Amino acid sequence: RRLNVRVNIELLSISNPVRKKDLAVRLTDDTDPFFLYNLVISEEDFQSLKSQQGLLVDFSAFPQKFIDLLQQCIQEQNKDTPRFLLQLVSSAPALDHTPVSLNVVETNPFKHLTHLSLKFLPGTDAEIKKFLANCLKCLKEDKLMLEEKLRKTEEDLTRQLSYTQQSLSEKSRELDKLKNEWTSYTTALTNKHSQELTNEKERALQAQTQYQQQYEQQKKELENLHQKSVQQLQNRLSELEVINKDLTERRYKGDSTVRELKAKLSGIEDECQRAKQEVLSLRRENTTLDAECHEKEKLINQLQTRVAVLEQEIKDKDQLVTRTKEVLDATQEQKAILEENTEEKQKHIEKLETTIKSLSAELLKANEIIKKLQGDLKTLMSKLKLKNTVTIQQEKLLGEKEERLQKEQRELQEMGQSLRMKEQEVCKLQEQLENTMQKLEESKQLLKTNENVISWLNRQLSEVQMAKRLDTSASTHGGGRAAASPHGMPDRPSFPISGINHPISPLYAFQNLLDPTHSKNANSQCPVQFNTHLSKLNRCSDAQTVTATNHPANKENGDHLGLESKYFKKKDDSIPLRGLSQNTLNSEYLRPYVPAKAQPLPRAAGTPASAYFPG
Repeated sequence: RRLNVRVNIELLSISNPVRKKDLAVRLTDDTDPFFLYNLVISEEDFQSLKSQQGLLVDFSAFPQKFIDLLQQCIQEQNKDTPRFLLQLVSSAPALDHTPVSLNVVETNPFKHLTHLSLKFLPGTDAEIKKFLANCLKCLKEDKLMLEEKLRKTEEDLTRQLSYTQQSLSEKSRELDKLKNEWTSYTTALTNKHSQELTNEKERALQAQTQYQQQYEQQKKELENLHQKSVQQLQNRLSELEVINKDLTERRYKGDSTVRELKAKLSGIEDECQRAKQEVLSLRRENTTLDAECHEKEKLINQLQTRVAVLEQEIKDKDQLVTRTKEVLDATQEQKAILEENTEEKQKHIEKLETTIKSLSAELLKANEIIKKLQGDLKTLMSKLKLKNTVTIQQEKLLGEKEERLQKEQRELQEMGQSLRMKEQEVCKLQEQLENTMQKLEESKQLLKTNENVISWLNRQLSEVQMAKRLDTSASTHGGGRAAASPHGMPDRPSFPISGINHPISPLYAFQNLLDPTHSKNANSQCPVQFNTHLSKLNRCSDAQTVTATNHPANKENGDHLGLESKYFKKKDDSIPLRGLSQNTLNSEYLRPYVPAKAQPLPRAAGTPASAYFPG
């Protein structure tokens, strides 16, 4: 029975407890999954096998030699009488889980030589199951790979289809536009060329009549000159014939010597032809390669011919115009040719005289040159052989250098691209640094302004506390009597009707003195309130505090405590004050309270607009 068997050869390295190497050989059949035979050969087993079968190979080289024998069997498996065979011999009539010997046999007309015979054991159920599981795993992996490839190819094909359909529609539109433009352009060209042709034909006819008249006059003059020159040449020919007879005798003698030299040259030429035939064989190989390139170029040319056909039709019509011009140029050239012919004939007569003189001298030189040629031919043949070897080596070196150059150019391009990318990253980082530095400077300036505002607020708070203490002491000592303020201001009024039991600050009292209309609306507006708790501070977050007016007695209110007006302007990007201590938070704040329907706080005539700063 004849079977196709798959042979797997593996080298197994085992490091526990001693490092060993085993050769594992496995026989399987792709058609029969239960066909499994295994063989494991250790280094000790190989030594016994080497002594039994007379092998001349070490254990390290044995796997490669075994593979070489299998490859020779594969090469000759399709022949009628193969030289190398693989025989699988079993003791049982059928392959039913019995030990089997695998023989590599070389067939000769005299004897069947067994190069190698290996005994294989049938695989157990566990081994067969493991082998089948591995086969199933490989098949599933192949299936997944094929499915992914199918999906990718389908996506690529759909993209290509959509792209080609779009390009087809665009090109069809362009074709229609080109056809319309071409028809209009051709009609305009035909009209122009027809008019130009009629004008040029009339001009050509007029020029032709003029040239014919001039040509007839020149012809008569040339005929007279030609007759005179012919008579002179006949006299000269009679003299030259006498000289020619002497030269012919010398020529016959020279021919005899040249024949002898030609016989020698023929031998040398045969050797040259052999070298040429070798060159032709190499050129034919090049032509086959060129033919493949030409076939690919033909496909490109076929597409280009379609465009060229349209261009040729335009050129043909342009050529009609050029031909009419060429006819005019041809008539002028004929005139110049006739003049040149007369000069050439005179030169030809002079050359004949010089050639006759030179022939005698050249025959003498010919004998010397032939001797030199024999020596040169020998040297040339030796040089040709050297040049052929040198050219072959140079071509190889050139090919290697070109490959190196291409690799270096690619590396240079990659390095240039990476450098550009890094330069762009550096520029971006520099821009980010500049932005961060600007933000840092702005934040420092904001911190300074915030510190100034906090110090100013602390001073205001201390003054308010002092004023409150003075008011409390005055109320206890004076009772219902009105006490004078430290700056000569009247005592702060209270508003029992509006529900405010706290006294009003001197700032509000001073504003009431300056603005008498405001005192009338005291019951409807309550601009200032003293709050002792933090919960009440959060209710009036949108209100604005009012600073003191330019009172001549109050230097702090007039000069803004040494701060510039820009520190009291409201900014959109300003940071809220969060640096106040816990003692200042627990103290009483001078905070405004604006009701929902209340009017804006009236400002005195002397107070600047910058006095309203953000809380």
